[in-house]
Amino acid sequence: MTSRFKTFAAVLALASSALAGSSAFAQGTTLLNASYDVAREFYKDYNAAFVANYKKTTGKDVKIDQSHGGSSAQARAVADGLDADVVTMNTSTDVDFLANAGMVAKDWNKKFPENASPTTSTMLFLVRNGNPKGIKDWDDLVKPGVQVVIVNPKTGGNGRYAYLAAWGYVKKKGGTDAQAAEFVGKLFKNVPVLARGGRDATTAFLQRNIGDALITFESEVVSIDREFGTGKVDSVYPSISIVAENPVAVVERSTKKKGTGELAKAYLDWLYSEEAQEIAAKHALRPRSQAVLKKYAATFKPLQLFTVQELFGSLGDAQKVHFNDGGQFDKLYTPGAK
Repeated sequence: MTSRFKTFAAVLALASSALAGSSAFAQGTTLLNASYDVAREFYKDYNAAFVANYKKTTGKDVKIDQSHGGSSAQARAVADGLDADVVTMNTSTDVDFLANAGMVAKDWNKKFPENASPTTSTMLFLVRNGNPKGIKDWDDLVKPGVQVVIVNPKTGGNGRYAYLAAWGYVKKKGGTDAQAAEFVGKLFKNVPVLARGGRDATTAFLQRNIGDALITFESEVVSIDREFGTGKVDSVYPSISIVAENPVAVVERSTKKKGTGELAKAYLDWLYSEEAQEIAAKHALRPRSQAVLKKYAATFKPLQLFTVQELFGSLGDAQKVHFNDGGQFDKLYTPGAK
């Protein structure tokens, strides 16, 4: 090997090393958050605030990418290879699914405070401006001639919570499981078509003009006002609804490969900061911080809430009884049936 060639080889090696280092740096400072459909606007604002805070406290630049869809569909995408560093879902069963697949820690719900759920939400109704059908509570949704838009409980946590909220409404009023099943069956007979995810449901209701009411998360009201303009819909708070937790977890399979574990933890930790909790409240996500919750009391109107644990044991238990193939939902709902 000539000295000229040796010099060229050394330069090439140094260049390769620098590129490899640059690649590792880029991987280590970019994070992908796989999240549920209607959380995209919240995380857009949260990401900007987190990036600024991370720069201020560590001096490091980071980039956050988002991926959104129905929560269960997102969980399946991660299991199938979507290289997300963190998941921020709307049901614990979707995170449990990833834990059982070895993607996240088995004890993921103990890795962060409040059952690893930095915010909660609840299910309410959106009706067309002026509420022309006079919808005030769950009983109004099962009346003949009322069409209701709901996410498919098989594909989205939004839909599962809507189903369980309706079931729990009957139970909290003293009804039996048989009466709850009859009520939910009537409700789904008023569903013209099941949406794939929360945003798909909103699009069907507002852009395709399907239905008289949309059952969705409380936070979707803010998103609709921002996207479609205020005055398009009225929000209706039913007398009874369900607490919907928003669980988060580090995708350890991805972070170990990409070296992003520390950044992923910092990203999820900061969701509990007062600044992040305030951003959540502005997007109508119920904050865990009692101080922020009190500050935004006008946003979160009082209603009687019950938890999944109170009536169904856990979301996992509810999944087995109601949403697995051959479960209660399959017995109650036949596509196209009237």
